[in-house]
Amino acid sequence: MIAGIGVDIVDVARIQALLDRYGDRFLRRVYTEAETAYAMGVANRAERLAGRFAVKEAVMKALGTGKSQGILWKDVETVRGRYGKPEVRLRGQAVKWAKMRGSSSVYASITHDAGKAVAFVILEKAGGA
Repeated sequence: MIAGIGVDIVDVARIQALLDRYGDRFLRRVYTEAETAYAMGVANRAERLAGRFAVKEAVMKALGTGKSQGILWKDVETVRGRYGKPEVRLRGQAVKWAKMRGSSSVYASITHDAGKAVAFVILEKAGGA
């Protein structure tokens, strides 16, 4: 059973502008070390970071909190799973809110096109019921 759904769209140029203006300070505030390492290893880093930013926003929407209730950007981490599938790891207050929603699993999909990154997230209730 679904515990929450979230979707977000991010302009890649916006992320590039933040990188240009704030550099490492922006990266350290918003992204985990694993997210930064993944993005820095590719030519289209702003696109990859935009996708992960969209997942963070979509998860917060699925939790029903938005960017509030003490949830930090780094409380939502997207890593590359098997075969490249995005996997979401929750920490801190994000875990607390997921448990309050009865969620046991987070599923995410990311796509990029025309200078935009879109993420769609589903929180699944424990036991699937």
